[in-house]
Amino acid sequence: MLEVSNLNAFYGNIHVLWDISFTVKEAEIFALIGANGAGKSTLLRAISGLLLPASGTITFLGQRIDHLSSNEIVELGLSHIPEGRKLFTEMSVRENLEMGAYTKPAWVQKAETLKWVYEIFPILKEREKQLASTLSGGEQQMLAMGRGLMSRPKLCIIDEPSNGLAPRLVLEVFKVIKSLRDQDITILLVEQNVKHTLETADRACVLENGRLALDGTCQQLLDSEHIRKAYLGL
Repeated sequence: MLEVSNLNAFYGNIHVLWDISFTVKEAEIFALIGANGAGKSTLLRAISGLLLPASGTITFLGQRIDHLSSNEIVELGLSHIPEGRKLFTEMSVRENLEMGAYTKPAWVQKAETLKWVYEIFPILKEREKQLASTLSGGEQQMLAMGRGLMSRPKLCIIDEPSNGLAPRLVLEVFKVIKSLRDQDITILLVEQNVKHTLETADRACVLENGRLALDGTCQQLLDSEHIRKAYLGL
């Protein structure tokens, strides 16, 4: 579904990503893990059209997208749920969700999709008239994810969904991510909680200092001595 090949990216004169290559298969959860500053968010920005790569290619559903704008990429079926939620805080829950359905095909299905999102996140239905700023941290994360789903994506990029959440809510977020995969939505997941991520995803790769250090099935990475020492504290 997604293929990144020999991708290089810069911020000014700083070389941030070095020859990154990986593939994401249809209907799987693929995880990117790594420490802060490893280049994970930069990679996501390049995939979703927010950063122009210096070289390399990004292909989605057989079409090159590394030269497309972010709105063109969304229209192809790729949704990016950013770190930090980035909600419209002075708009209601429902208005935030409707903003996610701004493409023409998504707008036509808006009512049906809204019902689906409310089934995934019932609390959003209860809170639909509240301002986003009045929601708890967990509810805001659910709203960010719900807004991302309103475009009816084929591939959903989710950046740090458990950041700042209580342990109980972290488990709920990962449960939702699994349920999306079961509904044939492909997930590209970036998450600091390495243990939960590797227990949830199908495959993963590890970024270290802007380079691809390891990749494989999640079980292979869980069995890796490097992963166990560097990321799991074992």
